[in-house]
Amino acid sequence: MTTESRRPLSAHWHPASCLPAAARAGTRLLLALLLSALACGAALASPAPRIGVATMQPGTVFFERFGHDAIVVEDAVTGTATSYNFGFFDPDESDFISNFVYGRMRYRLQALPFADDMAYYRDVGRGVSIQWLNLSDGEAARLAAALAENAKPENARYGYDYFTDNCATRVRDALDAALDGSLKRQIEGRSHGSTYRSESVRLASPAPWMWLGFDIGLGPAADQPLSVWQESFVPMRLADALREVDGSNGQPLVLAEEKILPHRIAPEPAEAPRPWWPWMLAGLAIAVAVVLAARRAPRTVAACALPLWGLCVVLGALMLFLWIFTAHRFAWGNHNLLLFNPLCLLLLPGGWRIARGRAAGPWFGRWLAVVLACSIAALFLLWLPVIPQRNASWIALLLPVHAGLWLALGRGATRLRHEFEASGT
Repeated sequence: MTTESRRPLSAHWHPASCLPAAARAGTRLLLALLLSALACGAALASPAPRIGVATMQPGTVFFERFGHDAIVVEDAVTGTATSYNFGFFDPDESDFISNFVYGRMRYRLQALPFADDMAYYRDVGRGVSIQWLNLSDGEAARLAAALAENAKPENARYGYDYFTDNCATRVRDALDAALDGSLKRQIEGRSHGSTYRSESVRLASPAPWMWLGFDIGLGPAADQPLSVWQESFVPMRLADALREVDGSNGQPLVLAEEKILPHRIAPEPAEAPRPWWPWMLAGLAIAVAVVLAARRAPRTVAACALPLWGLCVVLGALMLFLWIFTAHRFAWGNHNLLLFNPLCLLLLPGGWRIARGRAAGPWFGRWLAVVLACSIAALFLLWLPVIPQRNASWIALLLPVHAGLWLALGRGATRLRHEFEASGT
């Protein structure tokens, strides 16, 4: 690498060097002021960039289900557009898996040509539209400068949170800063009644394993009603919010919308009610079938109950792990622990003995009663307004099932023991 040798400005010859020292000093000051004025004039004369928000529709891969967005900065002179994308992560990092498990994800802002950013979405068929914003020249220039500074390697990384600090909230916050807080002031007092749970389950609904994971794994913190400001953690919700607000000049903030790419795959899932009564009917049907079947085939009932208890142990242990050992705070204090109860581990030995035609043991019925009592406690917590959690569907399904198993195998444990002894098994 070579360096260029530069001499101080005062060492260069200019006409003022023939004047006395005081005059030369005054002339240098005058020239400096003139150059500064010219520089400021040039900066003011350069047109401000055009700012847009690009919204990408949901994809089919699990981490694409929530959609995506980016801020587009288009140079007014050259016409080149830069995409400031907050959604980059590196799965090849040595600690990526552990950070994911413990809730310490690190994402980064990446500045790249807009056409390059769009190539992937074009290939996979995800629709993209841009909302061009009605910002003043000062707001646009300030936002562009802030993004350029944020995109520097030493500033680009941030601690990612699925709901409160993600690609959409970073876009929202950058716009709000450029508008001196006007965006937040206009939308934080509004609400559509949605929650982090309802939005997560809705957007994950095309993948059953994913929406079930969200619905079972999220705790009461995910059920607080969201303002439109908080709801904007979903990129499509942020786009809706931008259509409803005004800029600093009192005019609509969205100046124009432009479709960049068509959406060629399944659209964003619509909102749909989730009644609890079908779950209750299913739970009652299972409970009645369990009680009736246990009269003739208790071994079969116990064999069928073992997978359910095993599932409860696995899911309950996972919920405890998320609560005690991780930073996934929206999974803390999960009331579903009372339904997918890890205490079902204590039922496995007795259930296995019944399935093999042997007596379950003296404590089996008591542990079944404890598991049932915990599920009843979940019902009381649902009625209490202190720490609400919207898990009525799971209570409606599992409370009858736990009650049916207690009636079939726990309350009748003594009778089963006598029957097994009489049959010589």
